[in-house]
Amino acid sequence: MPPKVIRALRFLKPSMSDIAERKDISALLARYPPELRQSALMPVLQDVQEQHGYLPVEALEKISSHLRIPIAHIFGVVSFYSQFSLTPRGKHIIKMCMGTACHIRGGHGVLDEIQSYLGIGDKQTTPDGAFTLEVVRCLGTCFLAPVIMVGSKYYGALTPAKARKIIDGYRDGNESAPAVRRKEAAE
Repeated sequence: MPPKVIRALRFLKPSMSDIAERKDISALLARYPPELRQSALMPVLQDVQEQHGYLPVEALEKISSHLRIPIAHIFGVVSFYSQFSLTPRGKHIIKMCMGTACHIRGGHGVLDEIQSYLGIGDKQTTPDGAFTLEVVRCLGTCFLAPVIMVGSKYYGALTPAKARKIIDGYRDGNESAPAVRRKEAAE
């Protein structure tokens, strides 16, 4: 691996407890013949992230070796697409829309409440690993503004109090507010 890439990735090295909890990706890589190279990269990255919840540096190194793709190229792909994360993320990913409609309809108040209530900012995870907050430019459901997405569920017409109630529902293990599925939202 090139020295510049090693220095860039050094800050991502996990703790020993993180390593102990990881699953081996050998079986996953075996599903993708090395000759697929570039065409296999995105599916492999998606599968590894699904398995681990993020992309550990060691996994990127194994992918690089298996597909014979330079680690710098893999890092470029991972850092370009917002779907990928190089750091552990929470069990529940909250995406807060801050597009024009959400902004105009009070999105900042909802975002402030979520950040205050969880004690985290954009792209941060709660210390208990329950929630990660991601501020996004658009969720494509402007008529629901302001809107958040938790996992694959949409919650719209939010107020700060509604956002807190939704988070409490996930903390308690039951989703207290009815969600709007993307398919329903488009209708």
